[in-house]
Amino acid sequence: MILMSKFKRNTTPLFLLWLAIVIASCGIYKFNDAVIPTNIKTVKIGFIENKARYINPQLSPKLTDKLQLKITNQTKLTRTNNEDADYVISGSITNYDPSQTVGVSAQQASTNRLTVSVHITLKKTQENKTEEFDVSRNFDFPANLTLQQAEGQLLDEIIRNLTDEIFNRIFNNW
Repeated sequence: MILMSKFKRNTTPLFLLWLAIVIASCGIYKFNDAVIPTNIKTVKIGFIENKARYINPQLSPKLTDKLQLKITNQTKLTRTNNEDADYVISGSITNYDPSQTVGVSAQQASTNRLTVSVHITLKKTQENKTEEFDVSRNFDFPANLTLQQAEGQLLDEIIRNLTDEIFNRIFNNW
């Protein structure tokens, strides 16, 4: 019995070390790495146009810039302006819609919501294939703020969340 207890105590740290090595070597927990075929070398990232009914003039250029930076910094793809790039990414903001009263407290509106949607087109030139998808996110803000005040507070979060989701849909098949 004493021998068995000592054996369990001594193997537990070894097992945990082995488990950590296996998990680290699998690479399945590396969410920063983009999955890109080795034959893909270039990318063209077009300006994301704002075609929503309500237009936030800062959203389109900031979203485009942030997406370009993320792709440049987190992939080995070379940016180009050529239409024959291996990947050609384009898109448009299709919805920018503030809705009233998603939260009620003491029979008064406490929370409003801003819904932002982006349509992305990914042209894979080498495969002669085009993929399209939509990304939509909701952003809640206090009902006592005007839309303009909320935009000032939410813009960075909107840009970050949409950029991350677009990047993950293109390069990580999420």
